Amino acid sequence: MMGWCCSAKCRALSVLTLLLPLWERCCWGLNPTSGDLEKSLHSDRHPWEVLNRHRRSWVWNQFFVLEEYTGNEPLYVGKLHSDVDKGDGKVKYVLSGEGASSIFTIDENTGDIHATKRLDREAQAYYTLQAQAVDRLTNLPVEPKSEFVVKVQDINDNEPKFLDGPYLAGVPEMSPLGTMVVQVAAPDAGTYGNSARVVYSIIHGQPYFSVEPKTGIIRTALPNMDRETRDQYVLVIQAKDMVGQMGGLSGTTSVTVTLTDVNDNPPRFTHKSYQYTVLESLPVQSVVARIKAADADIGSNAEMDYRIMDGDGIFNITTHEETQDGVIILLKPLDFETKSSFSLRIEATNRNIDSNFLSMGPFSDTTSVKVTVEDVNEPPIFSSPLSKMVVSEDANVGTSIGRVSAHDPDTSSSAIRYSIDRNTDLERFFNVDALSGVISTAKPLDREANSVHNLTIFAIESQDPTQIGKGIALITVLDINDNAPVFAIDYETLLCENTMPGQVIQTISAVDKDEPLSGHRFYFALAAPVAGNLNFTLRDNKDNTASILTKRGGFRRREQPVYRLGVLITGGSPSLSSTNTLSVRVCDCDSDGVASSCGAVAYTATGLSTGALLAILGCIITLLVMVLLIVSMRRRRKEPLILEEERDIRENIVRYDDEGGGEEDTEAFDMVTLRNLNVIRDPSVRRDVTPDTPTFYHYPSGTRPSYKSLPDNVVFREFIWERLKDADVDPSAPPYDSLQTYAFEGNGSVAESLSSLESLSTDSDQNYDYLSNWGPRFKKLADLYGNCDGTSVFS
Repeated sequence: MMGWCCSAKCRALSVLTLLLPLWERCCWGLNPTSGDLEKSLHSDRHPWEVLNRHRRSWVWNQFFVLEEYTGNEPLYVGKLHSDVDKGDGKVKYVLSGEGASSIFTIDENTGDIHATKRLDREAQAYYTLQAQAVDRLTNLPVEPKSEFVVKVQDINDNEPKFLDGPYLAGVPEMSPLGTMVVQVAAPDAGTYGNSARVVYSIIHGQPYFSVEPKTGIIRTALPNMDRETRDQYVLVIQAKDMVGQMGGLSGTTSVTVTLTDVNDNPPRFTHKSYQYTVLESLPVQSVVARIKAADADIGSNAEMDYRIMDGDGIFNITTHEETQDGVIILLKPLDFETKSSFSLRIEATNRNIDSNFLSMGPFSDTTSVKVTVEDVNEPPIFSSPLSKMVVSEDANVGTSIGRVSAHDPDTSSSAIRYSIDRNTDLERFFNVDALSGVISTAKPLDREANSVHNLTIFAIESQDPTQIGKGIALITVLDINDNAPVFAIDYETLLCENTMPGQVIQTISAVDKDEPLSGHRFYFALAAPVAGNLNFTLRDNKDNTASILTKRGGFRRREQPVYRLGVLITGGSPSLSSTNTLSVRVCDCDSDGVASSCGAVAYTATGLSTGALLAILGCIITLLVMVLLIVSMRRRRKEPLILEEERDIRENIVRYDDEGGGEEDTEAFDMVTLRNLNVIRDPSVRRDVTPDTPTFYHYPSGTRPSYKSLPDNVVFREFIWERLKDADVDPSAPPYDSLQTYAFEGNGSVAESLSSLESLSTDSDQNYDYLSNWGPRFKKLADLYGNCDGTSVFS
């Protein structure tokens, strides 16, 4: 049997345990006076125990150890002893469990248990250990393993702590006595009797606040505390354990109490009257003055509204939301000559009134404001800022249209002179009489060019020309019927050759720059020269449009490609008319009536038409102009720039950086090479004579053929080089380069060429030899179209 002893009386206690009849249950009860829950502690069973059960006794299985032991020696906890131990040293005691060997040690020979470290009940209240007696030689258990508890006894070693401190709290000013402010709490970690019972007290903060000893609730101790007098208090609260008795531990914290504002103060003006002076020229919506009523409250409780209690609508007052100033604003223009001073009575009222404090008096105050107007020299004022006038566009120059009037608003009443701002009348259509203000026309008017004239009129004081008033004269020009109606657009009328009689080929309309009050009404008819034509007729649709219809069919482009119809349009009152020409082009159309080609057809039949003769005449005129230009330029000799057959007719610009050396450079450098870098001359060719001009076209042996048989490009090249050769051999030519102008007729025109030069490529059998009989002026033309064998038609 193994037992435990807490003191020297261990042997006596072991004897008492023999009286307990519960040994066969193998469990240990707790001390009935400890108040702890019982634990069932079962020993470990071994096979040999089942066969050979030993008789056992209950002993105290719970030890008590005071926390925070401060001695130098290990603290004695108790003693472990087994009945098997005969004192011969064969039994060894072994300890295991929570804190074994680290906190608790056991003497393996005697079974004495000691605590080697200071214990803290608040950290761990008890430790559960297992004890066993084993044979020292074989390490086999001689007793079953048994469990016991070491309980740490509490001492008052923890002071109360305010875990949430320091505290910040607020309470409305003027609160009744006993108003709760905040609750504080300082729990004690100890649980030893009264050591955990805490009482609260106020060390600093009387007589304004108090604290309930048990609950820690802080309340106001004085009524009607005024924030405007003092708005913050700092309290010191103490919490003491052991019910506040001597020897108890205590802790403190601070509580900052702020009195929050309530609207308990009305606004008050510091002055009962204010005086301000403003200029009469002060613009509308300008700030006249600022006043402010003082309010001891803050925030929304200090917000106030201002109003003018009596006034004539000249001024208004508003509240500046940030500063709570009363801002007086001018609503209407001031006039010193009309009224030179104003007296205002202004009231300031709290915006958010607390009904709990109505007894403190009216939450408003009044003051008087006097505004004095100071006179300034003002510019003239027009009796009407906008003067509307009308004038007919056919009014004669000098016609009076209307009159503007202005006056000096000052008491001096200076004379006024009028003028027109010419930036609003750049073309000077109007004049104004400087003294009377009468506006008259200075030029003929045209409503269609400008129907409204917006003039700015200046009114200038004679005594002080810097004082200028401005007025507007809006002049409307009345319309008269002075424009005849014309076509609305430029019509392009196409007529298919297969058009049938009575078919509408065009619908026309008209426009009139005039604007009659009753609207436009146009009348259409064919002009007298074409009224009786057999091709077309006109039908007035009575809706300001007209239709052009064909009278016949079978139109042919070869016969006449274009028809021109004169259309007479009449309208307006008085009636005006105009003749407009409508061009009708005959076209070749497909089966859907879509025009594919229009206009004249190139003729291949014999004989010259009028168009061909005109083309020939144009060519002759062109050639004559070219000859005149060439003769005017043949006053100098010009050496050809390029001598090869394939000539590059372009300017060649040569740039070289070299400092000149006078005549030596001229002799040492061939200046001719600067004319064309692409040409390498034969050094054997003489440079003091004009070389023969080569031709672009190599002809076979025999005479040169007629230009008519040459390709188009060759004809013009030969013509150019013939003229160049003439210029080179001309002794009267100037000793510098000159511009040679030649005419050239291009190819590929959409309308095709009407020039007689085109006949060079045609297969016409026309004989133009008779042109040689027309004289020397037609010699070159005969050479172009004839079969003569002249070497050059341009020489």
